Amino acid sequence: MIAAARNFALEHNIEPGNFEFQMLYGVRRDLQRKLVEDGYNVRVYIPFGREWYPYFMRRLAERPANVFFIAKNMLRK
Repeated sequence: MIAAARNFALEHNIEPGNFEFQMLYGVRRDLQRKLVEDGYNVRVYIPFGREWYPYFMRRLAERPANVFFIAKNMLRK
């Protein structure tokens, strides 16, 4: 999805600072940093409030591989 968004922006002359990527906290922090280094805006979401857990589970269910990324990142420095 990120590659498609970047390609779309290039094809339509949309500057990197005129849109944003949105990602969950703890999921692919390396990619979040790289996007920022490349000049893109990145919004990092942190679930909170009374209904944070169901929201968080829905986001993980959208892409089960995210569970691995979160577990891996929790064990990193």
